[in-house]
Amino acid sequence: MNRAEVLDHGTRVRTAPGAGFGTDALLLARFAAPRPQERALDLGSGCGIVALVWHDGGHRGPCTAVELDPAASALCAASLRENGIGHITPLCADLRAFCRTGPEQGRYDLAACNPPYFTAGPRSPDPARAIARHADTCTLADAAQAAARALREGGRFALCQRPDQLAEVLCALRAVRLEPKRLAFVRQRAGRVPGLFLVEAQKGRRPGLRLEPDILIEAGAARYGEAKGAAAAPRPKTTVGE
Repeated sequence: MNRAEVLDHGTRVRTAPGAGFGTDALLLARFAAPRPQERALDLGSGCGIVALVWHDGGHRGPCTAVELDPAASALCAASLRENGIGHITPLCADLRAFCRTGPEQGRYDLAACNPPYFTAGPRSPDPARAIARHADTCTLADAAQAAARALREGGRFALCQRPDQLAEVLCALRAVRLEPKRLAFVRQRAGRVPGLFLVEAQKGRRPGLRLEPDILIEAGAARYGEAKGAAAAPRPKTTVGE
């Protein structure tokens, strides 16, 4: 059975078991938000949470939400109908085939991806959860290549990943002319080991990486909706680095 989560400005997000969202997706959407009329791309969108957070924050430009899992893509489409949103297009497709040819190449201003974190280890018996968490159907290189095909020169690509993958991420970005420009670490609280990082790269730009202040979960970075102003823990189902 699906349910609706409500974001800060009233946007309703349909979720279901195996197709929900967590802290990392909220942080990614807030770390790299499109300007109001920019053309945006949510790669591996799941239930559409990143695109919907962007909309909730005022984005009204064209946005494509690419998701491999039909059930998750259908949840995104349901959210769009429920909210009366017309500028986001859900696309059930493999991001590895996205923008290979056609007019969409080089037209996007911003792309974001919350990629699978694991390349090995135990797999969930839930196929949807396994796809979301393991890099069988979407490697870092796949995500970077899809973004590079879609972005214009100077366009921005943001993703989140576990800190032990930092070197691999930076190499994958540079291999396709996406130059890392902003980097922030996410910690549960000050002084704790980071469980996640967020990075934004620009297509075809010169080297120069800016380290930004840490993002602290306990300070409210991942709260939303009714919980945003409360002292309680954030409502997403997963914790940083989980």
